[in-house]
Amino acid sequence: MTESDRPFYVAGRPETSRDPLIVRHPYDGREVGRTSLASPAQVDRAVAATTTVAAEVAGLSAHVRAGALEHVSRRLAERAEEVTQLITAENGKPLRWARAEVGRAVSTFRWASEEARRFSGELQRLDTDPAAAGRFAMVRRVPRGPVLGISPFNFPLNLVAHKVAPAIAVGAPIILKPAPATPLSALLLGDLLAEAGLPEGMFSVLPIPNERAGDLVADPRLPVVSFTGSGPVGAAIRAAVPHKHITLELGGNAAAVVCADWAADPDLDWAATRIATFSNYQAGQSCVAVQRVIAHASLYDRLADLVVAKVAALRTGDPADEATDVGPLINEDAARRVEAWVDEAVASGAKVLTGGVRDGVSYAPTVIVDAPADAKVCAEEVFGPVLVLSRAESDEAAFAAVNDSVYGLQAGVFTHNLQTAFAAHRRLEVGGVIVGDVPSFRADQMPYGGMKGSGVGREGVRSAMDDYTEPRVLVFTGVDL
Repeated sequence: MTESDRPFYVAGRPETSRDPLIVRHPYDGREVGRTSLASPAQVDRAVAATTTVAAEVAGLSAHVRAGALEHVSRRLAERAEEVTQLITAENGKPLRWARAEVGRAVSTFRWASEEARRFSGELQRLDTDPAAAGRFAMVRRVPRGPVLGISPFNFPLNLVAHKVAPAIAVGAPIILKPAPATPLSALLLGDLLAEAGLPEGMFSVLPIPNERAGDLVADPRLPVVSFTGSGPVGAAIRAAVPHKHITLELGGNAAAVVCADWAADPDLDWAATRIATFSNYQAGQSCVAVQRVIAHASLYDRLADLVVAKVAALRTGDPADEATDVGPLINEDAARRVEAWVDEAVASGAKVLTGGVRDGVSYAPTVIVDAPADAKVCAEEVFGPVLVLSRAESDEAAFAAVNDSVYGLQAGVFTHNLQTAFAAHRRLEVGGVIVGDVPSFRADQMPYGGMKGSGVGREGVRSAMDDYTEPRVLVFTGVDL
Protein backbone atom coordinates (compact mmCIF):
# COMPACT_ATOMS: atom_id res chain seq x y z
CA MET A 1 0.00 0.00 0.00
CA THR A 2 1.47 3.39 -0.98
CA GLU A 3 1.55 6.39 1.31
CA SER A 4 -1.46 7.87 -0.50
CA ASP A 5 -3.58 4.72 -0.08
CA ARG A 6 -6.36 4.96 2.48
CA PRO A 7 -8.08 1.93 3.96
CA PHE A 8 -11.83 1.72 4.27
CA TYR A 9 -13.57 0.39 7.36
CA VAL A 10 -15.36 -2.92 7.75
CA ALA A 11 -17.02 -3.24 11.18
CA GLY A 12 -14.63 -0.64 12.61
CA ARG A 13 -11.46 -2.25 11.25
CA PRO A 14 -9.31 -0.91 8.40
CA GLU A 15 -9.23 -3.07 5.29
CA THR A 16 -8.32 -2.81 1.61
CA SER A 17 -9.11 -4.74 -1.54
CA ARG A 18 -7.47 -5.35 -4.91
CA ASP A 19 -9.98 -3.08 -6.68
CA PRO A 20 -8.39 0.39 -6.66
CA LEU A 21 -10.31 3.65 -6.54
CA ILE A 22 -8.26 6.67 -7.63
CA VAL A 23 -9.53 10.10 -6.60
CA ARG A 24 -8.67 13.03 -8.84
CA HIS A 25 -8.87 16.78 -8.34
CA PRO A 26 -11.87 18.15 -10.24
CA TYR A 27 -9.95 21.29 -11.25
CA ASP A 28 -6.94 19.78 -13.01
CA GLY A 29 -7.46 16.02 -12.92
CA ARG A 30 -4.36 15.20 -10.90
CA GLU A 31 -4.44 12.27 -8.51
CA VAL A 32 -5.02 13.42 -4.93
CA GLY A 33 -5.46 10.08 -3.20
CA ARG A 34 -6.52 6.52 -3.60
CA THR A 35 -8.37 3.86 -1.76
CA SER A 36 -10.05 0.66 -2.92
CA LEU A 37 -13.58 -0.54 -3.47
CA ALA A 38 -15.04 -2.87 -0.85
CA SER A 39 -15.74 -6.32 -2.25
CA PRO A 40 -19.20 -7.92 -1.98
CA ALA A 41 -17.83 -10.26 0.70
CA GLN A 42 -16.49 -7.32 2.73
CA VAL A 43 -19.80 -5.51 2.40
CA ASP A 44 -21.65 -8.60 3.61
CA ARG A 45 -19.38 -8.92 6.65
CA ALA A 46 -19.97 -5.26 7.49
CA VAL A 47 -23.75 -5.63 7.30
CA ALA A 48 -23.70 -8.87 9.29
CA ALA A 49 -21.67 -7.13 12.00
CA THR A 50 -24.34 -4.43 12.39
CA THR A 51 -26.90 -7.13 13.19
CA THR A 52 -24.59 -8.81 15.66
CA VAL A 53 -23.75 -5.63 17.54
CA ALA A 54 -27.14 -3.87 17.39
CA ALA A 55 -28.37 -4.90 20.84
CA GLU A 56 -25.03 -4.09 22.46
CA VAL A 57 -24.73 -0.59 21.03
CA ALA A 58 -28.39 0.20 21.73
CA GLY A 59 -27.55 -0.38 25.39
CA LEU A 60 -24.41 1.76 25.48
CA SER A 61 -24.40 4.30 28.27
CA ALA A 62 -25.04 7.88 27.22
CA HIS A 63 -21.59 8.95 28.40
CA VAL A 64 -19.94 6.39 26.12
CA ARG A 65 -21.81 7.57 23.04
CA ALA A 66 -21.34 11.22 23.95
CA GLY A 67 -17.65 10.69 24.66
CA ALA A 68 -17.04 9.10 21.27
CA LEU A 69 -18.78 12.00 19.55
CA GLU A 70 -16.80 14.52 21.58
CA HIS A 71 -13.60 12.76 20.54
CA VAL A 72 -14.44 13.05 16.85
CA SER A 73 -15.40 16.72 17.20
CA ARG A 74 -12.16 17.51 19.01
CA ARG A 75 -9.96 15.59 16.57
CA LEU A 76 -11.60 17.25 13.57
CA ALA A 77 -10.88 20.64 15.13
CA GLU A 78 -7.25 19.65 15.75
CA ARG A 79 -6.82 18.54 12.13
CA ALA A 80 -8.97 21.27 10.61
CA GLU A 81 -6.49 22.60 8.06
CA GLU A 82 -5.51 19.12 6.90
CA VAL A 83 -9.16 18.20 6.42
CA THR A 84 -9.81 21.52 4.65
CA GLN A 85 -7.09 20.76 2.12
CA LEU A 86 -8.46 17.24 1.62
CA ILE A 87 -12.00 18.50 0.92
CA THR A 88 -10.73 21.02 -1.62
CA ALA A 89 -8.56 18.39 -3.29
CA GLU A 90 -11.29 15.79 -3.78
CA ASN A 91 -14.30 18.07 -4.22
CA GLY A 92 -12.88 21.21 -5.83
CA LYS A 93 -14.63 23.69 -3.55
CA PRO A 94 -12.57 26.81 -2.71
CA LEU A 95 -10.66 26.77 0.56
CA ARG A 96 -12.99 29.29 2.24
CA TRP A 97 -15.95 26.97 1.77
CA ALA A 98 -13.98 23.86 2.69
CA ARG A 99 -12.97 25.53 5.98
CA ALA A 100 -16.60 26.39 6.64
CA GLU A 101 -17.56 22.77 6.06
CA VAL A 102 -14.96 21.51 8.52
CA GLY A 103 -16.21 23.98 11.12
CA ARG A 104 -19.77 22.80 10.61
CA ALA A 105 -18.75 19.15 10.98
CA VAL A 106 -16.97 19.98 14.24
CA SER A 107 -20.21 21.54 15.47
CA THR A 108 -22.37 18.68 14.16
CA PHE A 109 -20.46 16.12 16.22
CA ARG A 110 -20.47 18.45 19.24
CA TRP A 111 -24.25 18.90 18.96
CA ALA A 112 -24.68 15.14 18.66
CA SER A 113 -22.63 14.64 21.80
CA GLU A 114 -24.83 17.07 23.70
CA GLU A 115 -28.03 15.53 22.32
CA ALA A 116 -26.84 12.04 23.29
CA ARG A 117 -26.83 13.18 26.91
CA ARG A 118 -30.28 14.77 26.64
CA PHE A 119 -32.00 11.93 24.75
CA SER A 120 -34.00 10.68 27.74
CA GLY A 121 -37.66 10.39 26.71
CA GLU A 122 -40.59 11.79 28.66
CA LEU A 123 -43.05 10.98 31.42
CA GLN A 124 -46.82 11.20 30.92
CA ARG A 125 -49.51 11.18 33.57
CA LEU A 126 -52.28 8.87 32.46
CA ASP A 127 -54.73 9.60 35.29
CA THR A 128 -56.37 12.38 33.29
CA ASP A 129 -59.33 9.98 33.01
CA PRO A 130 -60.77 7.95 35.92
CA ALA A 131 -60.09 4.65 34.15
CA ALA A 132 -56.34 5.30 34.29
CA ALA A 133 -56.08 6.33 37.93
CA GLY A 134 -52.75 5.33 39.42
CA ARG A 135 -51.03 4.98 36.05
CA PHE A 136 -48.25 6.87 34.34
CA ALA A 137 -46.15 6.18 31.28
CA MET A 138 -42.51 6.54 30.44
CA VAL A 139 -41.91 7.00 26.70
CA ARG A 140 -38.42 6.31 25.42
CA ARG A 141 -37.10 6.19 21.87
CA VAL A 142 -35.21 3.08 20.81
CA PRO A 143 -33.21 2.46 17.61
CA ARG A 144 -35.19 1.11 14.67
CA GLY A 145 -32.13 -0.95 13.80
CA PRO A 146 -28.96 -0.59 11.72
CA VAL A 147 -28.81 2.41 9.39
CA LEU A 148 -27.62 2.69 5.81
CA GLY A 149 -26.33 6.21 5.16
CA ILE A 150 -25.69 7.27 1.55
CA SER A 151 -23.95 10.63 1.20
CA PRO A 152 -23.33 12.89 -1.85
CA PHE A 153 -20.18 14.54 -3.20
CA ASN A 154 -21.02 18.18 -2.54
CA PHE A 155 -20.39 18.13 1.24
CA PRO A 156 -18.09 15.10 1.57
CA LEU A 157 -17.53 15.65 5.30
CA ASN A 158 -20.49 17.43 6.85
CA LEU A 159 -23.24 15.46 5.11
CA VAL A 160 -21.39 12.32 6.19
CA ALA A 161 -21.44 13.74 9.72
CA HIS A 162 -25.21 14.18 9.45
CA LYS A 163 -25.58 10.45 8.80
CA VAL A 164 -23.02 9.14 11.28
CA ALA A 165 -23.28 11.42 14.31
CA PRO A 166 -27.04 10.92 14.98
CA ALA A 167 -26.64 7.15 14.60
CA ILE A 168 -23.90 7.02 17.24
CA ALA A 169 -25.89 9.40 19.44
CA VAL A 170 -28.88 7.00 19.60
CA GLY A 171 -26.88 3.76 19.63
CA ALA A 172 -27.64 2.56 16.09
CA PRO A 173 -24.97 0.80 13.99
CA ILE A 174 -24.38 2.50 10.64
CA ILE A 175 -23.06 1.50 7.24
CA LEU A 176 -21.88 4.59 5.37
CA LYS A 177 -21.58 4.63 1.59
CA PRO A 178 -19.75 7.82 0.54
CA ALA A 179 -19.92 9.23 -2.97
CA PRO A 180 -17.37 7.48 -5.23
CA ALA A 181 -16.03 10.85 -6.40
CA THR A 182 -15.26 12.06 -2.86
CA PRO A 183 -14.59 9.17 -0.45
CA LEU A 184 -11.42 10.52 1.19
CA SER A 185 -13.04 12.82 3.78
CA ALA A 186 -15.34 10.01 4.91
CA LEU A 187 -12.37 7.65 5.23
CA LEU A 188 -10.48 10.17 7.32
CA LEU A 189 -13.56 10.41 9.51
CA GLY A 190 -13.39 6.62 9.78
CA ASP A 191 -9.87 7.00 11.16
CA LEU A 192 -11.20 9.25 13.92
CA LEU A 193 -14.13 6.98 14.69
CA ALA A 194 -11.70 4.07 15.00
CA GLU A 195 -9.90 5.99 17.75
CA ALA A 196 -13.10 6.56 19.73
CA GLY A 197 -13.41 3.15 21.39
CA LEU A 198 -16.75 2.16 19.86
CA PRO A 199 -17.74 -1.52 19.72
CA GLU A 200 -16.73 -3.37 16.57
CA GLY A 201 -19.53 -3.35 14.06
CA MET A 202 -20.98 -0.01 15.11
CA PHE A 203 -19.67 1.69 11.98
CA SER A 204 -18.39 0.81 8.54
CA VAL A 205 -17.27 3.13 5.75
CA LEU A 206 -17.58 1.32 2.43
CA PRO A 207 -16.58 2.83 -0.92
CA ILE A 208 -18.59 0.95 -3.53
CA PRO A 209 -19.78 1.86 -7.03
CA ASN A 210 -23.20 3.47 -7.24
CA GLU A 211 -24.51 0.55 -9.28
CA ARG A 212 -23.95 -1.77 -6.31
CA ALA A 213 -25.75 0.47 -3.83
CA GLY A 214 -29.11 -1.07 -4.66
CA ASP A 215 -28.07 -4.33 -2.99
CA LEU A 216 -27.41 -2.46 0.25
CA VAL A 217 -30.69 -0.55 0.00
CA ALA A 218 -32.60 -3.82 -0.44
CA ASP A 219 -30.78 -5.70 2.33
CA PRO A 220 -33.38 -6.56 5.01
CA ARG A 221 -30.72 -6.30 7.73
CA LEU A 222 -30.66 -2.50 7.23
CA PRO A 223 -34.19 -1.28 8.12
CA VAL A 224 -33.33 2.43 7.99
CA VAL A 225 -32.08 4.23 4.87
CA SER A 226 -30.89 7.85 4.99
CA PHE A 227 -30.11 9.18 1.52
CA THR A 228 -28.99 12.60 0.34
CA GLY A 229 -28.72 13.05 -3.40
CA SER A 230 -30.64 13.35 -6.65
CA GLY A 231 -34.41 13.16 -6.96
CA PRO A 232 -34.55 10.25 -9.42
CA VAL A 233 -32.32 8.09 -7.22
CA GLY A 234 -34.33 9.00 -4.13
CA ALA A 235 -37.56 8.12 -5.88
CA ALA A 236 -36.11 4.78 -6.93
CA ILE A 237 -35.09 4.03 -3.34
CA ARG A 238 -38.55 4.89 -2.06
CA ALA A 239 -40.19 2.65 -4.66
CA ALA A 240 -37.78 -0.23 -4.04
CA VAL A 241 -38.17 -0.44 -0.24
CA PRO A 242 -41.51 1.10 0.79
CA HIS A 243 -41.51 -1.07 3.92
CA LYS A 244 -38.34 0.55 5.29
CA HIS A 245 -38.00 3.77 7.23
CA ILE A 246 -36.53 6.21 4.73
CA THR A 247 -35.19 9.75 5.00
CA LEU A 248 -34.62 11.45 1.64
CA GLU A 249 -33.04 14.87 1.12
CA LEU A 250 -33.37 15.39 -2.61
CA GLY A 251 -32.56 18.99 -3.32
CA GLY A 252 -34.56 21.68 -5.04
CA ASN A 253 -34.45 24.91 -7.04
CA ALA A 254 -34.30 27.32 -4.14
CA ALA A 255 -35.95 30.71 -4.49
CA ALA A 256 -35.29 34.05 -2.85
CA VAL A 257 -38.14 36.57 -2.74
CA VAL A 258 -37.29 40.26 -2.42
CA CYS A 259 -40.44 41.92 -1.10
CA ALA A 260 -41.75 45.42 -1.75
CA ASP A 261 -40.67 46.78 1.63
CA TRP A 262 -37.01 45.77 1.07
CA ALA A 263 -36.44 48.90 -1.00
CA ALA A 264 -33.78 50.94 0.79
CA ASP A 265 -30.40 51.08 -0.93
CA PRO A 266 -28.50 49.38 1.95
CA ASP A 267 -31.12 46.62 2.05
CA LEU A 268 -30.85 45.97 -1.70
CA ASP A 269 -27.06 45.94 -1.55
CA TRP A 270 -27.17 43.37 1.26
CA ALA A 271 -29.65 41.21 -0.62
CA ALA A 272 -27.62 41.41 -3.82
CA THR A 273 -24.43 40.46 -2.01
CA ARG A 274 -26.02 37.45 -0.37
CA ILE A 275 -27.73 36.36 -3.60
CA ALA A 276 -24.53 36.65 -5.65
CA THR A 277 -22.50 34.78 -3.05
CA PHE A 278 -24.91 31.96 -2.41
CA SER A 279 -25.96 31.33 -5.97
CA ASN A 280 -22.31 30.55 -6.67
CA TYR A 281 -20.78 29.13 -3.50
CA GLN A 282 -19.66 25.55 -4.03
CA ALA A 283 -20.06 26.40 -7.77
CA GLY A 284 -23.80 26.24 -7.14
CA GLN A 285 -23.53 22.60 -6.07
CA SER A 286 -25.70 22.93 -2.99
CA CYS A 287 -29.29 21.84 -2.52
CA VAL A 288 -30.16 25.33 -1.25
CA ALA A 289 -27.97 27.42 -3.56
CA VAL A 290 -29.99 30.41 -4.78
CA GLN A 291 -31.35 29.45 -8.20
CA ARG A 292 -34.44 31.65 -8.58
CA VAL A 293 -34.78 35.29 -7.47
CA ILE A 294 -38.27 36.76 -7.61
CA ALA A 295 -38.21 40.50 -6.91
CA HIS A 296 -41.07 42.96 -6.52
CA ALA A 297 -41.45 45.00 -9.70
CA SER A 298 -40.91 48.28 -7.85
CA LEU A 299 -37.29 47.39 -7.04
CA TYR A 300 -36.49 44.77 -9.66
CA ASP A 301 -34.33 46.91 -11.96
CA ARG A 302 -32.14 48.27 -9.16
CA LEU A 303 -31.68 44.81 -7.66
CA ALA A 304 -30.87 43.23 -11.03
CA ASP A 305 -28.12 45.76 -11.70
CA LEU A 306 -26.58 45.11 -8.30
CA VAL A 307 -26.78 41.32 -8.61
CA VAL A 308 -25.19 41.30 -12.06
CA ALA A 309 -22.33 43.53 -10.91
CA LYS A 310 -21.64 41.42 -7.84
CA VAL A 311 -21.82 38.11 -9.72
CA ALA A 312 -19.49 39.42 -12.43
CA ALA A 313 -16.99 40.46 -9.74
CA LEU A 314 -16.67 36.95 -8.26
CA ARG A 315 -13.22 35.44 -8.77
CA THR A 316 -13.12 32.05 -10.43
CA GLY A 317 -10.20 29.68 -10.80
CA ASP A 318 -8.04 27.29 -8.80
CA PRO A 319 -9.86 26.39 -5.58
CA ALA A 320 -6.51 26.11 -3.79
CA ASP A 321 -6.02 29.86 -4.29
CA GLU A 322 -7.23 31.72 -1.22
CA ALA A 323 -8.64 34.48 -3.46
CA THR A 324 -10.92 32.15 -5.43
CA ASP A 325 -14.65 32.52 -4.84
CA VAL A 326 -15.96 29.96 -7.35
CA GLY A 327 -14.21 26.73 -8.28
CA PRO A 328 -14.98 23.95 -10.74
CA LEU A 329 -17.93 21.63 -10.89
CA ILE A 330 -17.36 18.06 -9.78
CA ASN A 331 -16.57 16.88 -13.32
CA GLU A 332 -16.80 17.97 -16.95
CA ASP A 333 -20.04 16.09 -17.54
CA ALA A 334 -21.68 18.27 -14.88
CA ALA A 335 -20.30 21.42 -16.50
CA ARG A 336 -21.53 20.31 -19.93
CA ARG A 337 -25.00 19.66 -18.54
CA VAL A 338 -25.17 23.17 -17.04
CA GLU A 339 -24.00 24.60 -20.37
CA ALA A 340 -26.71 22.68 -22.23
CA TRP A 341 -29.43 23.89 -19.86
CA VAL A 342 -28.39 27.53 -20.25
CA ASP A 343 -28.19 27.18 -24.03
CA GLU A 344 -31.68 25.66 -24.01
CA ALA A 345 -33.04 28.62 -22.03
CA VAL A 346 -31.42 31.11 -24.41
CA ALA A 347 -32.90 29.29 -27.40
CA SER A 348 -36.30 29.71 -25.72
CA GLY A 349 -35.91 33.49 -25.37
CA ALA A 350 -33.85 33.96 -22.19
CA LYS A 351 -31.01 36.50 -22.01
CA VAL A 352 -27.66 35.99 -20.28
CA LEU A 353 -26.60 39.16 -18.44
CA THR A 354 -23.24 37.81 -17.30
CA GLY A 355 -21.43 34.50 -17.56
CA GLY A 356 -22.84 31.76 -19.74
CA VAL A 357 -19.42 30.39 -20.69
CA ARG A 358 -17.93 26.98 -19.95
CA ASP A 359 -14.17 26.40 -19.64
CA GLY A 360 -13.58 22.68 -19.30
CA VAL A 361 -14.87 21.62 -15.89
CA SER A 362 -15.70 25.20 -14.84
CA TYR A 363 -18.76 27.28 -15.69
CA ALA A 364 -18.74 31.04 -15.27
CA PRO A 365 -21.13 32.48 -12.67
CA THR A 366 -24.23 33.25 -14.69
CA VAL A 367 -27.29 35.49 -14.40
CA ILE A 368 -30.28 34.89 -16.69
CA VAL A 369 -33.47 36.90 -17.26
CA ASP A 370 -36.62 36.27 -19.28
CA ALA A 371 -36.35 32.49 -18.96
CA PRO A 372 -39.59 30.59 -19.60
CA ALA A 373 -41.05 29.01 -16.48
CA ASP A 374 -40.72 25.55 -18.00
CA ALA A 375 -37.03 25.94 -18.92
CA LYS A 376 -34.81 23.50 -17.03
CA VAL A 377 -32.91 26.37 -15.40
CA CYS A 378 -36.20 27.35 -13.72
CA ALA A 379 -38.06 24.09 -13.29
CA GLU A 380 -35.26 21.67 -12.37
CA GLU A 381 -32.27 21.77 -10.04
CA VAL A 382 -29.35 23.28 -11.97
CA PHE A 383 -26.74 22.33 -9.36
CA GLY A 384 -24.39 24.81 -10.94
CA PRO A 385 -23.53 28.54 -10.77
CA VAL A 386 -26.67 29.78 -12.54
CA LEU A 387 -29.19 32.32 -11.25
CA VAL A 388 -32.52 33.25 -12.87
CA LEU A 389 -34.04 36.67 -12.15
CA SER A 390 -37.74 37.41 -12.52
CA ARG A 391 -40.17 40.08 -11.34
CA ALA A 392 -43.54 39.89 -9.60
CA GLU A 393 -46.23 42.55 -9.32
CA SER A 394 -46.91 41.74 -5.66
CA ASP A 395 -45.46 39.76 -2.78
CA GLU A 396 -48.40 37.36 -3.11
CA ALA A 397 -47.54 36.75 -6.75
CA ALA A 398 -43.93 36.10 -5.76
CA PHE A 399 -45.02 33.49 -3.21
CA ALA A 400 -47.17 31.82 -5.85
CA ALA A 401 -44.16 31.69 -8.17
CA VAL A 402 -42.08 30.01 -5.47
CA ASN A 403 -44.78 27.37 -5.07
CA ASP A 404 -44.97 26.79 -8.81
CA SER A 405 -42.34 24.07 -8.54
CA VAL A 406 -42.13 20.34 -8.01
CA TYR A 407 -39.60 21.10 -5.26
CA GLY A 408 -39.95 22.62 -1.81
CA LEU A 409 -36.77 22.61 0.25
CA GLN A 410 -36.12 26.14 1.55
CA ALA A 411 -36.94 29.70 0.50
CA GLY A 412 -35.47 33.05 1.44
CA VAL A 413 -37.74 36.06 1.99
CA PHE A 414 -36.24 39.53 2.23
CA THR A 415 -38.74 41.55 4.24
CA HIS A 416 -38.86 43.71 7.35
CA ASN A 417 -42.61 43.22 7.75
CA LEU A 418 -43.61 40.74 10.44
CA GLN A 419 -46.97 40.04 8.81
CA THR A 420 -45.26 39.32 5.48
CA ALA A 421 -42.82 36.98 7.19
CA PHE A 422 -45.62 35.01 8.81
CA ALA A 423 -47.59 34.99 5.55
CA ALA A 424 -44.55 33.52 3.80
CA HIS A 425 -44.20 30.86 6.48
CA ARG A 426 -47.87 29.99 6.18
CA ARG A 427 -48.10 29.94 2.38
CA LEU A 428 -44.77 28.77 1.03
CA GLU A 429 -44.69 25.02 0.37
CA VAL A 430 -41.16 24.46 1.65
CA GLY A 431 -39.46 22.84 4.60
CA GLY A 432 -37.92 26.10 5.81
CA VAL A 433 -38.35 29.85 5.32
CA ILE A 434 -35.33 32.09 5.97
CA VAL A 435 -36.43 35.68 6.64
CA GLY A 436 -34.01 38.47 5.81
CA ASP A 437 -31.57 36.23 4.00
CA VAL A 438 -31.12 33.70 1.21
CA PRO A 439 -32.49 30.13 1.36
CA SER A 440 -28.95 28.80 1.67
CA PHE A 441 -28.75 29.35 5.43
CA ARG A 442 -28.64 26.17 7.48
CA ALA A 443 -27.82 25.65 11.13
CA ASP A 444 -26.82 22.05 11.70
CA GLN A 445 -28.97 21.61 14.81
CA MET A 446 -32.21 22.74 13.15
CA PRO A 447 -34.65 20.47 11.26
CA TYR A 448 -33.65 20.46 7.60
CA GLY A 449 -35.57 18.91 4.74
CA GLY A 450 -38.32 19.59 2.29
CA MET A 451 -41.72 18.91 0.81
CA LYS A 452 -42.91 17.62 -2.56
CA GLY A 453 -39.97 16.49 -4.71
CA SER A 454 -37.45 17.69 -2.15
CA GLY A 455 -37.81 14.56 -0.06
CA VAL A 456 -39.23 13.17 3.13
CA GLY A 457 -38.04 13.30 6.73
CA ARG A 458 -35.64 15.77 8.29
CA GLU A 459 -31.92 16.03 8.82
CA GLY A 460 -30.44 18.07 11.65
CA VAL A 461 -28.96 16.23 14.61
CA ARG A 462 -32.02 15.86 16.85
CA SER A 463 -34.40 15.40 13.92
CA ALA A 464 -32.25 12.60 12.51
CA MET A 465 -32.07 10.99 15.95
CA ASP A 466 -35.87 10.90 15.96
CA ASP A 467 -35.87 9.42 12.45
CA TYR A 468 -33.44 6.68 13.46
CA THR A 469 -35.59 5.69 16.47
CA GLU A 470 -39.18 4.89 17.38
CA PRO A 471 -41.13 5.41 20.61
CA ARG A 472 -41.55 2.60 23.11
CA VAL A 473 -44.01 3.03 25.95
CA LEU A 474 -43.64 1.68 29.48
CA VAL A 475 -46.80 1.96 31.65
CA PHE A 476 -46.69 1.78 35.47
CA THR A 477 -49.84 0.71 37.29
CA GLY A 478 -51.06 1.19 40.84
CA VAL A 479 -48.86 4.16 41.64
CA ASP A 480 -49.98 6.78 44.13
CA LEU A 481 -49.35 9.89 42.04
